[in-house]
Amino acid sequence: MGELEGANMEKFITLTSTVVPLPIENVDTDQIIPARFLKATSKDGFGDNLFRDWRYDKNDQPIASFVLNNPTYNGEILVAGKNFGSGSSREHAAWAIAGYGFKVVVSSFFADIFKNNAMNNFVLPVVVSEEFLAEIFDGVNANPAITLTINLEEQIITNNSNGKSESFQINPYKKECFVKGLDDIDYLISKKDMIERYEIARV
Repeated sequence: MGELEGANMEKFITLTSTVVPLPIENVDTDQIIPARFLKATSKDGFGDNLFRDWRYDKNDQPIASFVLNNPTYNGEILVAGKNFGSGSSREHAAWAIAGYGFKVVVSSFFADIFKNNAMNNFVLPVVVSEEFLAEIFDGVNANPAITLTINLEEQIITNNSNGKSESFQINPYKKECFVKGLDDIDYLISKKDMIERYEIARV
């Protein structure tokens, strides 16, 4: 079962994409995915309700001023303000972000639990300096077509509008999972021979 799941995981090595800017600080998990949608146990459909109360009014009509409803902005990278993913520990927030199609979230600070949930769902949280973050927002405001490049192997993010780069940190185990397209079960299966040799040596 694990091998079949791993075959469907997309390896993440380098990504270049336009961005969706969300220059709001302290975005919590209830804003990312409202509590009324948490009854579902499947990940299916969560992307449709990402930022639901910001995207739609009480009559379920799109709110034109919200960035996800603005066709000017698109891409696989969400760039958010400081302290993204605070609040409750619901993994559904990561499901919604992944389900919408974002592969990377860039911010100057993430809540730890959200950060771990994101990586478990193959969404890469990239922490940058506040200065670097501000320059991304300035760049995309001036030209929505600008792109960022995330090189996971080298752990470098580049703002292609000005050529500036910063390094970012990631847990080495999670990095290997992203680069090889492995979930936790697949990772253990990939180490099967090593585990068996260890068990034999202990006897």
